[in-house]
Amino acid sequence: MTQILCTIDFTESSRDALRWAAMLTKQLKAHLTILYTFRLIKMPFEEAVGLKKKMEVEAKDNFTQIEKEILKGSGVSYDFKVEVGFVVHRIEELIKNQTIDFLIIDKRIPGNKEALDELIAKVSVPMVLVP
Repeated sequence: MTQILCTIDFTESSRDALRWAAMLTKQLKAHLTILYTFRLIKMPFEEAVGLKKKMEVEAKDNFTQIEKEILKGSGVSYDFKVEVGFVVHRIEELIKNQTIDFLIIDKRIPGNKEALDELIAKVSVPMVLVP
């Protein structure tokens, strides 16, 4: 089965990328993995664990809203991942460790032009950048 990866950050532009990814997933009868990443700033371990749990809960709550809006009842096979780290590195790991055939990303998500350039240079699967 074709595997599509789409990154989101819950902005309207990443929702547009997700809409595009859902449409393509349905057309290809593929599976969609939706990835949300966040970073933890340097802090004591106990505080980092609490912040991580809080960020995961917030991400899942935000995803529930997007899920209702875009995915529920669409016939699209999908899963949602919340991971700590730089989005470029998390994408690379998912592509390396899973069979990802296609990447759809909001061009603003990597954060800056250098990160986007790094992603384009390192990713070995077809990619669509949604404006």
